[in-house]
Amino acid sequence: MKKRIAILGSTGSIGLNTLNVFDEHHEELTLVAFAGGSNIDLLEQQIIKYKPEFVAVADEAKGRELKKRISGGTEILFGQDSIVKMISNMDAHLVVSAIAGSAGLLPTYEAVRRGISVALANKEALVCAGNLLIKEAEEKKIDILPIDSEHSAIFQCLQGHPREDLNRIILTASGGPFQKLSKKEMAHVTSSQALAHPNWNMGRKITIDSSTLMNKGLEVIEAKWLFDLEPHEITVVIHPQSIIHSMVEYRDGSVIAQMGIPNMQVPISYAIFYPKHLTNSLPRLSLAEISTLSFYEPDMDRFPCLGLAFDVISEGGKAPVVLNGANEVAVSYFLKDAISFSSIPKIIKETLNCLEQGPLNTIEEVAETNLWAMKTANNIISKYFIE
Repeated sequence: MKKRIAILGSTGSIGLNTLNVFDEHHEELTLVAFAGGSNIDLLEQQIIKYKPEFVAVADEAKGRELKKRISGGTEILFGQDSIVKMISNMDAHLVVSAIAGSAGLLPTYEAVRRGISVALANKEALVCAGNLLIKEAEEKKIDILPIDSEHSAIFQCLQGHPREDLNRIILTASGGPFQKLSKKEMAHVTSSQALAHPNWNMGRKITIDSSTLMNKGLEVIEAKWLFDLEPHEITVVIHPQSIIHSMVEYRDGSVIAQMGIPNMQVPISYAIFYPKHLTNSLPRLSLAEISTLSFYEPDMDRFPCLGLAFDVISEGGKAPVVLNGANEVAVSYFLKDAISFSSIPKIIKETLNCLEQGPLNTIEEVAETNLWAMKTANNIISKYFIE
């Protein structure tokens, strides 16, 4: 029987790579549903080519326009709750969760709540609601499979080894485009410079997060939940070539690394077809051509976002949600060149300073805390960072 998959974020970078995986293995898969934001021209092309049963568009006006263009065959849902509604109505074996930012939280939780396994590219879901998602997945006896190349690497390196033998994981980071700049120089970089990632082709928000190392910080929090780790069991190392995607160190001192070219189709395919490694048409890794692999410690002074992530993972409660929400707002302003690059961690820290700490027991409380964080960050930016 073909595996029925839904793609949340089909017009984004992960979504497009997932469709590339489908094109190579369409005999084993059926596409049942897509979700997108506002790029209805691309969504229309995808509907025509792949003929999904459902498509959800978060932007209501865009969704209405798309519905006018599509003549039968695919049910078009639109509006703020359309993606959750689509998940509650569709029949799927696996949801590829690739909506950027906190917008992916509720749809991901709904998939898990319904007992559908998730291939997870949306970091924010575990960052904000890791305890709720993991608990729900365990109760439903379903998988949350990582798509991020780093977490996929850790997942692969753990296969066949007793969990108690693990000493620590080592998350690799490319370091982004500004590793050689001084703190003073980084204060003047533009969004277009930050979007020029040296190795990976990703969405705008995640590319900015990579340049501040917040992306790695979010991955640290995500790794805690995916692999049931304590902060001292997680290490980050800068690896500019992006060939070793991450490593696991065992208690005897041996280290196992997962390597490959920097292409997201590999971890996407592994998540969809786990535990199989299927063939593909991608170029093969040539270590002789690469010649040198280098590593060094991250500079927490020049990249304070990573340190903030380690702080909130220890604090727990509402702090990771607030970190994430404040970062989303700060990045959105930076992408408009309305604030400086070095203002991003300052805004996040100021927002965290306003937090009244407490536990999060429901997904509704997570959503409320995220909205509070975004509103607070907006107010801080308006008051202190925009003249």
